[in-house]
Amino acid sequence: MIQLYDNGVYLLNGTEIVEDNQEAQAVLQSKLGNVPDQATAAQGTMAYNILKEHNTSGNMEKLKIKFDKLTSHDITFVGIIQTARASGLEKFPIPYVLTNCHNSLCAVGGTINEDDHMFGLTCAKKYGGVYVPPHQAVIHQFAREMLAGGGKMILGSDSHTRYGALGTMAMGEGGPELVKQLLSQTYDINMPGVVGVYLTGEPIKGVGPQDVALAIIGAVFANGYVNNKVMEFVGPGVEKLSADFRIGVDVMTTETTCLSSIWKTDSVIKEFYDIHGRSEDYKELSPASVAYYDGMVYVDLSKIRPMIAMPFHPSNTYTIEEVNANLEDVLRDCEKKALVSLDGQVDFKLTDKIKNGKLYVEQGIIAGCAGGGFENICDAADILAGASIGADAFTLSVYPASMPVYMELVKNGAAAKLMGAGAVMKTAFCGPCFGAGDTPANNAFSIRHSTRNFPNREGSKLQNGQISSVALMDARSIAATAANKGYLTPATDIDVNFSKPKYFFDKSIYENRVFDSKGVADPSVEIQFGPNIKDWPAMVALTDNLMIKVVSEIHDPVTTTDELIPSGETSSYRSNPIGLAEFALSRKDPAYVGRAKEVHAAEIARENGQCMGEVLPELKDMMKAVEAQFTSVNKTNTGIGSTIYAVKPGDGSAREQAASCQKVLGGWANIAKEYATKRYRSNLINWGMLPFIYPDEELPFANGDYIFIPDVAKAVREKATTFKAYVVNKGMKEFTLQMGELTDDEREIILKGCLINFNRV
Repeated sequence: MIQLYDNGVYLLNGTEIVEDNQEAQAVLQSKLGNVPDQATAAQGTMAYNILKEHNTSGNMEKLKIKFDKLTSHDITFVGIIQTARASGLEKFPIPYVLTNCHNSLCAVGGTINEDDHMFGLTCAKKYGGVYVPPHQAVIHQFAREMLAGGGKMILGSDSHTRYGALGTMAMGEGGPELVKQLLSQTYDINMPGVVGVYLTGEPIKGVGPQDVALAIIGAVFANGYVNNKVMEFVGPGVEKLSADFRIGVDVMTTETTCLSSIWKTDSVIKEFYDIHGRSEDYKELSPASVAYYDGMVYVDLSKIRPMIAMPFHPSNTYTIEEVNANLEDVLRDCEKKALVSLDGQVDFKLTDKIKNGKLYVEQGIIAGCAGGGFENICDAADILAGASIGADAFTLSVYPASMPVYMELVKNGAAAKLMGAGAVMKTAFCGPCFGAGDTPANNAFSIRHSTRNFPNREGSKLQNGQISSVALMDARSIAATAANKGYLTPATDIDVNFSKPKYFFDKSIYENRVFDSKGVADPSVEIQFGPNIKDWPAMVALTDNLMIKVVSEIHDPVTTTDELIPSGETSSYRSNPIGLAEFALSRKDPAYVGRAKEVHAAEIARENGQCMGEVLPELKDMMKAVEAQFTSVNKTNTGIGSTIYAVKPGDGSAREQAASCQKVLGGWANIAKEYATKRYRSNLINWGMLPFIYPDEELPFANGDYIFIPDVAKAVREKATTFKAYVVNKGMKEFTLQMGELTDDEREIILKGCLINFNRV
């Protein structure tokens, strides 16, 4: 089904793979008459050429990228614009689209959500942007329909910013990276590796894009095969897939932890642009006749079967046939894994879903940027035509990804088929992807064609004894399960004739509702602030030395951004940095906020010239121990802050609040064995936090310990990669922290305390 090559590969004429091993030279000599230089052949990838066109540094090893367009949603755009305003923003220099698809339904009372939306509308007017009102489109569908273009690059503040199937290299990053673009700065990265994804064969009837995506994620996530690399989709199988199918696979590449994605394009993608009235935005893309890839994922589409990603990660994959054939074993294995993911805080059970030897689920959802596409919903409607989901606990909700898609489903009768079967049609909203829509009951099991199924989502509040779980599946198998009233069923078991209706895009919906400044700013517009919208608090520069207290210690194999700052109802506080910070780690380590605040109070006292020891008495002994060895240390040159340790933090969402909440609470650093994603590490840096690495399994410190780092500012300034540190309350026990590569700007951001300080004139 899927094969991972052990070495790099040469791709010849887009169809023939030659692995870079001992036999490669002879094979290449016989086929080409020469052995191509690896570095030169690497320039034959589509990714290399798009990056080259957008690089401003003149050095393809050290990229400084300027994007063509930006996009954000209402969980992130307030903080981004507030940061940019504090840094001197006068006008959006490139098209910036503000959508309202995340925060639409999750206010905890009051006017918070619509206040944020009006902030966005008035900012679009003042600075020259585009504003998409709530329920019109989820962020990524609007980008596909209206923004993507062949050979272009788009930066979004949502991790699933992926438009590679349309020939657009797109990246999801934390808000500060968009701020840099708004200030005409650059996105600075080393040239990423490029891994080919070679598709061959053709999917069998009943297999959908989520099935292919989950199979790939299951093969590459745990081993980091594509981590922070670009996935480039090639091979004869691409032409066998519709545009919607390709888009459905592409959006899920985020769950592999890759940096971005790009696909070869053809007449199918040209037709997509034609349908959307943007024929001029199509560009044919393909790798050169000889292209070198750092690895290759070989996918035989004909062997993919309906898949399911069991709780609590998209990589926890099985075929549905495997699950049904080994129910007890699979479900008990999930229960064991949950003991780690949920820290044993709740009695999590899946085996109680087995009834008469079959697995029954309580809910189905087809939604958002992954599931809410036209083709997915039409196929689901065909499966459910004339069926009934039943009048028991099982429910089915369908969220089309945009109003134009919804309108066409109404016109062609697909919506009527679904509603006739008992499904509920809802508007374009991302809530089911992060736990703010169709929250299941306690202990319920939901199957979803959406993007993620992490722990601490979907209404789970472990400290309150509440837990629900989600499995990811394709819309077709969700519809098949719904037709069987909740009995887990692969779509390949259903006898159905897929009608495959043609899609007609009606742009009048957007023309009637979307505000588009056409890039013209109006400085006279007053920004509308709701009472919940707050400025970022002042942040001080990095001091000469640091005393940091470990206030949380997490040993899960991976820590998601949802665990660092929960999604769901907390979204209502996204525009209030201090209010949101109260929720930091609340579902993973409820004591974190209190511990961090205690330390932060001492730092505030230090900044005000007061006695730190009176605010936090334990600091007196810690400082005495340090001063005995480092006589120059005093409260004017030694900052006090907190840090967390996690094995591999940052998988998941791009939202910067996973880092900024720690900073607001006085965080100065993270310590990790490694960072799950580039974007989380960048968020730490942009908020002035040191992204330390401690690679060893056995830690020299524990939760509650103080760590002293002498001459930390000097070390950052001098580009140090190792930092001498001491566990203070263990007799000044010395150990070494590491630091990955930083750009000159990143070092300066950390030294000045945050990106706002870096840009403030």
